[in-house]
Amino acid sequence: MNFECESKAPISAPNDAQIRRAIGGLKSYGKSTFASITDEQGNYVQVLGGGVTCLLEYFNAETKVRLRGVTGVRNHVFPDGTVLVVRGQHIPMQSDEWFRSDQVADVFCAFRARRAFPFDVRWRPAPGF
Repeated sequence: MNFECESKAPISAPNDAQIRRAIGGLKSYGKSTFASITDEQGNYVQVLGGGVTCLLEYFNAETKVRLRGVTGVRNHVFPDGTVLVVRGQHIPMQSDEWFRSDQVADVFCAFRARRAFPFDVRWRPAPGF
């Protein structure tokens, strides 16, 4: 397993505490806006943003399919089409695609431990794929 967080040294065998600390420190602005964890087969989970404005994706290396995380709950603060702006990128999102950093950390830790993702996280094809 390889864990990478923008502006930090990669960790080849992260533990849950390291993952949670790094994910909790992400922001949609500043030095750390992105993190990913990749397994030996090339599958990965990645996050962009931080706090209550996280975009979560999963990539399956065997099928070459990239999926976007979905909460299953419409977020009335961020209606469909709200744009996540990070490092000059403008990413339109659906209202059920916004995650909190603690939810993202749960997904990363499950992936690291090769456990099923949390039951409240669903997946759909990422736009453009």
